[in-house]
Amino acid sequence: MTQPEYIVIEAQEDGVHVIGLTRGSDTKFHHSEKLDAGEVMIAQFTEHTSAMKIRGKAKIHSAHGTIESGSKK
Repeated sequence: MTQPEYIVIEAQEDGVHVIGLTRGSDTKFHHSEKLDAGEVMIAQFTEHTSAMKIRGKAKIHSAHGTIESGSKK
């Protein structure tokens, strides 16, 4: 990857989980963060991170636009 892409995750409720998933033949969880309402995390796809799972109500901003995830309740 020459220019890894950044995304911004903006928590809209307490307890939003951001989980990084690995690349390769076996996809595994490799990192987890918990955000509370109003917290913002800037994340990057890397040679080790191929995907991110976001659980809870959040706004995700990227070069492709903004998407909202649903509430975990």
